[in-house]
Amino acid sequence: MAALDGLKVLDLTQYEAGTTCTQYLAWLGAEVVKVERPGVGDPGRHVAGKGRDSYYFLSFNNNKKSLAIALDTPEGRDLFLHLVPRFDVVVENFSFGTMEKLGLAYETLSAINPGIIYATIKGFGTTGPYAEYLCFDMVAQAAGGAFSVTGTPDGPPMRPGATFGDTGSGVHTALGILAAVLQRQKTRRGQIVEISMQEVIANFMREPMAQREWRDSPIQRRGNRTVVPTDLYPCAPGGPNDYLYIMVVTSRMWDALVTAIDRPELGLDPRFATVRDRHANGDALWEIIAEWTRQRTKFEAMEHLAAHGVPCSAVFDTEDILASRHLRARNMIRTINHPTVGEFQLLGPPIHLSDSEVELQPAPLLGQHTAEVLAAELGLTPGDLADLAARGIIGLHESAQPGVPA
Repeated sequence: MAALDGLKVLDLTQYEAGTTCTQYLAWLGAEVVKVERPGVGDPGRHVAGKGRDSYYFLSFNNNKKSLAIALDTPEGRDLFLHLVPRFDVVVENFSFGTMEKLGLAYETLSAINPGIIYATIKGFGTTGPYAEYLCFDMVAQAAGGAFSVTGTPDGPPMRPGATFGDTGSGVHTALGILAAVLQRQKTRRGQIVEISMQEVIANFMREPMAQREWRDSPIQRRGNRTVVPTDLYPCAPGGPNDYLYIMVVTSRMWDALVTAIDRPELGLDPRFATVRDRHANGDALWEIIAEWTRQRTKFEAMEHLAAHGVPCSAVFDTEDILASRHLRARNMIRTINHPTVGEFQLLGPPIHLSDSEVELQPAPLLGQHTAEVLAAELGLTPGDLADLAARGIIGLHESAQPGVPA
């Protein structure tokens, strides 16, 4: 039995923040019905512009069903409202005010289903002076402080490469939904779960913010070097990602490092006797360690140092991640066979439950489950579905005949 078996979610999300939330719920066994605009769908489907669903979309929408309804029509809205009493959760990450314009605000939905959990993700929340500002992942990262601590001391603030704002907000939303589900079991009432992307990034900044305790000015960018010899070191053969990150923060780790690189005399060198000494002579120490790493590949260096108790990692690029024997051994790298894209690899769920296994399914085609969902939930007949499709109220994928599960 899947952990979230029986939890039913109406997914109005698009792009990444909201779709991450609903993908986590689907990964854990919830029934997630993705509500999309007929003929268009989630804009994330078209990110690559190749005339097919993009890998971007396929990476964030596994294990979901696609229901194509024109919510901006009275009949489409009515269909959606008839579905609401049969579901537990509604999730959306439209721009500020969109759900209200569609007539689908929380007050409307809770009036017909008092137990509905209404999750909303906004760039800056739904209140405050920035509430109506548009937002994307990197905008949230700038607003939450992540840019300010990324980069080198003598350079400008730098954009972090990973999408912490989007995916981080999605994970926070999923957690909030699960908390609301548990509370509903006690109160029988639903509630609003609201996530601000700016606040999620600010939350990820707790460690830099804590440094204010002994600093009077904003935390400065430090690049890759922190407590010497913690830094990034070049490796063979010298490609753009051929680097090893070493993190040494205790005397035991320092002893392990000098032993591992066969330079025990460094432990007796007065230039490196204390943390303060190592900091003062950081450039010289970096060159000594880099001389050792340059003679090895990043994975050779990683495995050797790690075996000696030195915290470190090769800089994994996207291809290294897919090829990783460790991640493959943990079933993190999955192969999916999609009906239009074919076979491709993607990352699997990072949450592992010992008593709950959910098979990974490909992302749905647009409207693939429209007939199935409306027939099962609302009792619509093939004739009803054909009529609604002909008038553009719903979208039916060609592979799914009205009334027949795809």
